[in-house]
Order: sequence, then C-alpha cells, then structure tokens
Amino acid sequence: MEHPSSTRVYVVSDSVGETGESVVRAAAMQFYPAQVEIVRVPFIQETEGIDKVLNTAQSQGGIVVFTLVVPELRQYLIEHAGKLDISYIDLLGPVMASLGNALNQEPRRQPGMIHPLDEDYFKKVEAVEFAVKYDDGRDFSGIQKADIVLVGVSRTSKTPLSMYLAHKSFKVANVPLVPEMQPPDRLYAVPKNKVIGLRIDPDKLNIIRQERLRTLGLAENATYANVERIKQELEFADKIMSKIGCVVFDVSNRAVEETASLILDYIERAR
Repeated sequence: MEHPSSTRVYVVSDSVGETGESVVRAAAMQFYPAQVEIVRVPFIQETEGIDKVLNTAQSQGGIVVFTLVVPELRQYLIEHAGKLDISYIDLLGPVMASLGNALNQEPRRQPGMIHPLDEDYFKKVEAVEFAVKYDDGRDFSGIQKADIVLVGVSRTSKTPLSMYLAHKSFKVANVPLVPEMQPPDRLYAVPKNKVIGLRIDPDKLNIIRQERLRTLGLAENATYANVERIKQELEFADKIMSKIGCVVFDVSNRAVEETASLILDYIERAR
C-alpha cells in the first residue's frame, strides 16, 4: 500500500494557536521526510470562521486540530466536522475535563491565558529582542550580556536555536566561526559553561548548504558548499571550541527542539 507523502493540518484556535502548532510540529517530526503543511487559523471568535476552515479542509483535504476553550465554538466544530466527515483532534478538551475532575472545579474557558502580560511575558519579549540584536555576530558586545552564547559554522541552526531559547526567556548571542576571521577576545573571557559549540557532519552540512544555494538561485558548486571548504571551516571551528573549552553538541540529525532541550538540560546542570 502506497502512503501519502504529504498532508495538511489546520490548527484552529481562539487565541494565537502556538500550542496547537507546537504539538503538531512535534508529532510531524515522527513522520519525516513526509511533508506536513501546517495552516494556523488563530483568533476564531465566531462560527463563521470555523465554517470557512471546514469548507477548505473538505475541498482541499487535510485534518483539523483545535485548541478551542469556548464550549460553544468547540462543540460547533466537533458537530460540523463530523457531518462533513473531516478528521479532527481536540487537544485541550480531554485534558481540561480530566483536570476539572481532579480539581473538582470548572475551567475558566478564557482564550489566550497562556500569554498573560506579566513579568515572565516581558522577560520573554526582552530575550527575543536580544536574540535579534546579537544574531550572527552583528554586535559582539552581546557576548558578555548573554545567558547563552552559541558558536558554530554557518548553517548549524544558530539563529533558530537562539530564537527558540529566547522563547524560554534566555538571552542568547550567537557567533559565526569563519577561518578568515578570528573570534573576538571577549568570547574567551565569558564563563565557558555559558558557551555552547555546535558541530555538524560535513556531508550533512554540504547537503544543507547546497539546498540553501538553490533557494537563493545560486550555483550549487559555489565555494560555500564545497566539501573541502566545509572541512576547513569545521576544523577551524573545532580548534576554537577546544580553545574555549566549551561543551559541544552535534546537530547533524537533530531537530532544533531536540538540540535546544539538550542545551537547556546542560545549562540547568551547570547552574
């Protein structure tokens, strides 16, 4: 039996939809290399929005995943998805029901409570702004202010890791390691347990860089994706990371979330 190589998932929420999207992305990783297209449909407040999503899912295919906390909207989606024979998954409903039974109380059913405007929220916003400002060695002064400093050659997921960790409220600076440019002296001055080295298999990096060149419309045989050049860069990076004495994680076959989890575990132990 031939399996479909791609599908579409509509993530419906009466808030921003981050929770639903994160769960779907985590599940989709288990089916790699199959393609799972995620369409986030946030801030659903009326049944008209649900009708639109269900009509699209019926005509174009796909399943519906939802994190609706308003009972009327949740029930409406369940009933109408059933009538249209559209597969759906209620992510929050069963969990809220079980918690309600355990706590012997009703949930508030108020959308968007995962992002209250409190001290933690503003700390997260500050961390995201920090990651943007000190991304890819734009300003090396961030090295001394950062909670975490990522180092590695180009295309080792430094930027997506910085943003992921920023959403965990960590201030992250990242420094590209290039043979033609020695890293700043201040990189050796920060505590080595704040520095995280990122390593990758040269063949894997070659594939990633070739794909990047294709995306940019450039020739795949450019120096950027040359195997010997890649090995030179990785050798240089290994020397720098050895000199710093920092921990090094191999990102070759890891999703950003998985690498971030390893980094967070390490930072927690280092404290």
